[in-house]
Amino acid sequence: MKIEFTKMHGCGNDYIYINCFDKEIEYPERLSVTLSDRHFGIGGDGIVLICKSDVTDAKMRMFNIDGSEGKMCGNAIRCVGKYIYDNGIAKKNPLTIETLSGIKTLGINTENGLVSTVRVDMGKAELEPSRIPVNLPGEQIVNYPLNIKDNIYHVTCVSMGNPHAVVFCDDVAGLNLAGIGPLFENHEIFPERVNTEFVKIIDKNTIEMRVWERGSGETLACGTGACAATVAAVLNGYCTKGEDIHVLLSGGELIINYTDETVYMTGGCVKVFEGVVEI
Repeated sequence: MKIEFTKMHGCGNDYIYINCFDKEIEYPERLSVTLSDRHFGIGGDGIVLICKSDVTDAKMRMFNIDGSEGKMCGNAIRCVGKYIYDNGIAKKNPLTIETLSGIKTLGINTENGLVSTVRVDMGKAELEPSRIPVNLPGEQIVNYPLNIKDNIYHVTCVSMGNPHAVVFCDDVAGLNLAGIGPLFENHEIFPERVNTEFVKIIDKNTIEMRVWERGSGETLACGTGACAATVAAVLNGYCTKGEDIHVLLSGGELIINYTDETVYMTGGCVKVFEGVVEI
């Protein structure tokens, strides 16, 4: 079987995008494992299926490198917006995309008729532990001391459609993320595993971040993680609610604005190439 695909990235968070408006992909979990391999496949952080929706302009399904399905992906949804706009599937502004974490509204910015950046209304940040989920008591989990192999890390937990644990530290570049990332991801207090962001405060409007994503490992960027890191920075008093926060990621920069009603994420989306893969 031959499958047409488009390779796209947002801040280096690269996925393999497949138009499923006129076809159905069987066993997308297996396909993601196969195609995401950077030596024996196309290479990427996973695959994204762009599907028909009865309620929005398109529906997004995202699968990680290990085949697990993600409820939401901030960098991928911007690329989905670019794909359906640039290819004339839905040539309008704003766009709406259906995801497993709800319907998201996308504001489109274009250059020479093609989408260059997208502002996504990511929805309200979820802070209630049972809805993140994290197995800890209380109304919010802010600056909680978590023991990881006899080291104490203070975590702030947020859901942006998927669970995040945010840790503030003085040095993110020197972290052994491959060593400590899986320990957070599979910790017993996170029943659905967790994405972990390690964050350095630069100033009140700038933070630096590295991320370990459940099911994918370290990635160059994570849109929902940047949102969660900004929310956590506000909750811990480092940043101010309602202001634009520049999040510096390994693969680029996102602008996040956390309000009482929602979290806005603005960033670029890039088409790398198109191709056909035979499986």
